[in-house]
Amino acid sequence: MSTKIEWVTNLDGSKGKTWNPITGCSKISRGCKYCYAERMAKRLAGRYGYPKDEPFKVTFHPKRLYQPLEWKKPLMIFLCSMSDFFHDDVPVDYIFQVLNIIKKCPHHTFQILTKRSNRMLQISKIVKQWPSNVWLGVTVEAKEYKQRINHLKSTNAQVRFLSCEPLLDDLGQLNLKKIDWVIVGGESGPGSRTMRRDWVINIRDQCIENDVPYFFKQWGGINKKEAGRKLEGKEWNQMPKTYKIPVYDQLRLAI
Repeated sequence: MSTKIEWVTNLDGSKGKTWNPITGCSKISRGCKYCYAERMAKRLAGRYGYPKDEPFKVTFHPKRLYQPLEWKKPLMIFLCSMSDFFHDDVPVDYIFQVLNIIKKCPHHTFQILTKRSNRMLQISKIVKQWPSNVWLGVTVEAKEYKQRINHLKSTNAQVRFLSCEPLLDDLGQLNLKKIDWVIVGGESGPGSRTMRRDWVINIRDQCIENDVPYFFKQWGGINKKEAGRKLEGKEWNQMPKTYKIPVYDQLRLAI
């Protein structure tokens, strides 16, 4: 389905899609405390394939596996926005079924984001070579999870990215070698925790210094629209350098 996630953007500037052949997850780190996917799953309990009693239980949707084959226009597709592709409850053979579909859709670009970098690395050793249309990313919401970056660097994905969202801490110095893109954003919704400006600027400045594209998603808070997504008067919408965006779109980017 179409998504409003700012960084899931097609080449023409329109919004991409989410693809959820798996739904449901379990909490693994601090960023999971107010999980938006869990809130949504509870609202949908008993409908659209979400179990009535345990709506956020890891659930497989084989009928959704072939959706990308039906989408003819080249799209940016965020895989498992309602789950974690590398959750321990997802069998290796199902992971490979998903990857086989991805290989059959070279016209699409697939973003895979995980907090379970250990399993991602295990699967990477089995896969050996990720499809060229896969962007692989890890969430690094606080400094105690920086080891995920090393796991990501050990993969051979063509594009490797960090999602520092919800940013809950000053991440300090980051080794951005072999990192192709960094996304930063604050937590939104009920109970959202505050993201400090200096944390955001610290990451932005390191990206500039290391020539790594930087995407600032939002300040967050209860009313994220009101808080906006400008940093020092600019919207930072940079994408990985391998992602060729139209000239007309480049003119409005704060590079």
